[in-house]
Amino acid sequence: MKIIVNSEPREVAATTLSDALVELGFAGPAMATALNGQFVARDARDGQSLNDGDRLEVLAPMQGG
Repeated sequence: MKIIVNSEPREVAATTLSDALVELGFAGPAMATALNGQFVARDARDGQSLNDGDRLEVLAPMQGG
């Protein structure tokens, strides 16, 4: 299915948010996710379904200063 990830169109086979994050190469405990403008907590990612055209934002903290 086609989704928008951080403003970029992407094709994914995953049907849940957690599976899509793995498929897209986003790994690590310190990241925030929003689906269609709504924050999705880490614990809720396994049960969060994806639909064609969804907008996913993934934010990870940056180091440096």
